[in-house]
Parts: sequence; C-alpha cells; structure tokens
Amino acid sequence: MAEDNELLPPGASHGPVQAVSAMGFPSPARDYFDGGLDLNRLLVRDRVSTFIMRVSGHAMRSAGIYDGDEVIVDRSLSVRHGSVVIVNLNGQMLVRRWHIDGAKVGLLSDESPLPVLLTEGDEVGVFGVITRCLHHVR
Repeated sequence: MAEDNELLPPGASHGPVQAVSAMGFPSPARDYFDGGLDLNRLLVRDRVSTFIMRVSGHAMRSAGIYDGDEVIVDRSLSVRHGSVVIVNLNGQMLVRRWHIDGAKVGLLSDESPLPVLLTEGDEVGVFGVITRCLHHVR
C-alpha cells in the first residue's frame, strides 16, 4: 500500500481517479489521461436510492463531517454497528453514528462521550447510511 504523499503504482488507481503527490511535481504523463469523469460511477453504488444532503452543525467532526458539508446518503444499505447515518429521531433529522451494545441501540455524536440510548417510546427512522462526505478545501 502506498504511503502518504506517494503516487500509487500504475493500475492501482480506480477509473479516472488518479493518484497525485501532495509534495513535488506530478508526472507529466498524467496530462495524457483520456478518460471521462463520472462522479456517479465513482461515488454512488445505487443511483435510485442515493441522495446528497447538506449538514448543519458540528456534532460529527470526529467522523470528518463539518458544518456546511454535503454528505452522500445511500438508503439501500443496511445499518450496522458503527455506521454513520441520517436518522429521524422523534421528528428531528440528525447525523449520528449507530451504536449497538448487546440488545441496546444508541446514537453517538461528538456532543456526548456516551451513546444516547433509544427507548421504546422513541420514534426512530433511519433515512440512510452516509457513504461519503464532500467539503470545500479551506
């Protein structure tokens, strides 16, 4: 596996995604790349069930999701322990990490070191699993 800031060996990149060094100069051969750029093919597994949503707030910085970022959400994926999800909890849409501990299910965020456990009285609906986060380079 390539270390940080090194180019990947030929054939190691996926489709039109090209490896680039953050140090030094890129290879002049990269100028001859003749592929199309299809973000759907690169970022989306199921076009029918995938959405982009804008995040508001700082509750998921530990997952690399910041205020104003856009996230790619796939509604066809199953939720597993550790999945970062869009969840409707009692009428409020939230971005949280799904936490399973035995028979208990909870939601984790940067706002609390412990998961908020879901109870029988909670109205919970998982909108989808976040697969990617897009944010502006600052």
